[in-house]
Amino acid sequence: MSKPIVAIVGRPNVGKSTLFNALAGEQIAIVKDTPGITRDRIYADISWLDKNFTLIDTGGIEPESKDIILSQMREQAQIAIDTADVIIFLVDVKQGLVESDAKVADMLRRSRKPVILVVNKVDSFTKYNADIYEFYNLGIGDPVPVSAASRLGIGDMLDEVIKFFPDNQSEEEETEFPKVAVVGKPNVGKSSLINKLLGENRLIVSDIAGTTRDAVDTVVKYNGQEYTFIDTAGLRRKSKVKEEIERYSILRTVTAVERADVVVMMIDATEGVTEQDAKIAGIAHERGKAVIIAVNKWDAIQKDDKTMTEHTKKIRDTLSFMPYAEILFISVESGQRLNKLFELIDVVIQNHSMRVGTGVLNEIMSEAVMLQQPPSDRGHRLKLFYITQVAVKPPTFVIFVNDKELMHFSYTRYIENKIREAFGFKGTPLKFIIRERDTGEKYTK
Repeated sequence: MSKPIVAIVGRPNVGKSTLFNALAGEQIAIVKDTPGITRDRIYADISWLDKNFTLIDTGGIEPESKDIILSQMREQAQIAIDTADVIIFLVDVKQGLVESDAKVADMLRRSRKPVILVVNKVDSFTKYNADIYEFYNLGIGDPVPVSAASRLGIGDMLDEVIKFFPDNQSEEEETEFPKVAVVGKPNVGKSSLINKLLGENRLIVSDIAGTTRDAVDTVVKYNGQEYTFIDTAGLRRKSKVKEEIERYSILRTVTAVERADVVVMMIDATEGVTEQDAKIAGIAHERGKAVIIAVNKWDAIQKDDKTMTEHTKKIRDTLSFMPYAEILFISVESGQRLNKLFELIDVVIQNHSMRVGTGVLNEIMSEAVMLQQPPSDRGHRLKLFYITQVAVKPPTFVIFVNDKELMHFSYTRYIENKIREAFGFKGTPLKFIIRERDTGEKYTK
């Protein structure tokens, strides 16, 4: 089930990044009093009144600018508008209503998306009350006054935003087929992979009109099993600014990964694993998705008996935060190992939904504790009382302890490794929640 997408849009320097940071609860976007400083969309997961959504910060819209950077930012903002379920249109009470605001409002009306008009920098509702009314002239609806810097009016704004979310998000229609998001840098072969699967095996069943994300999902049938492939390539606009092309992929990746059961992360063997690959893989990891790393163009590099081992080590080093990911070396052009891809998809989807009995889990934990004593601090030792699995997709475990401050990351990883030794869980992350059980032994440091 994908979360609603909420995009903050507006012309430069009205406080979009400040508002984004106030909502995200940390300093994520760069805030500087210079128009155009936020050139990339940045996203964060937000929760308000039990409603979860993904918030997107955008570069400012300059409707008629010919500047190459500003025009690229305008294109990025348009993608965010096209992708969003709800749009926060931010304006500046201190600058007042300007012509650019009216032009942005026209863009938003054409999107036919729900728009919340938010008037920023209202540090005093009494002082700026008359100025707020000026924005009714945009014809967007009732202005909501806020001060992002002072965090005033934020709750009222979010109340308006969530009014447009479905009452029961779980009722959103989705196909029953396993959903596979194909992600990676531009030109790594994402669309070519899907086209190859369709052309070589005549697997196409139908093209399903996408969700509100305006994507087109392709249903593929292989060995009697149907799969929905989500292609994140989509955008093929030419750009003189290479960085901007790479940034286009981030938003599409976020929305596709949200909907997917398994993520196929494609890497170009001729380039090797890059920092941009790590950013894209991180999106899947943060959302707890099953992951397969498909190293494409494997037929295009010279090899010896150590080449695959060396490539695997580089991938593991760069993507060290996801050691569970399965790695497969393929060639879309020649079709090398593409049949193996479907086998891996089935395996990791099964692992992503695997449940382990509580009795077995506690046996594994008890044995692990005997083999390696839990950490201690000044004579106070960590005690692990009980472990149980509480969720799947990803498999999620709760461990009850006497003092969770003593449950270091390294020991949690040790318990995770013991569970993986017993059950594999290839391709899927495992999530651990540490809770204290009151025993009267709590140690005060």
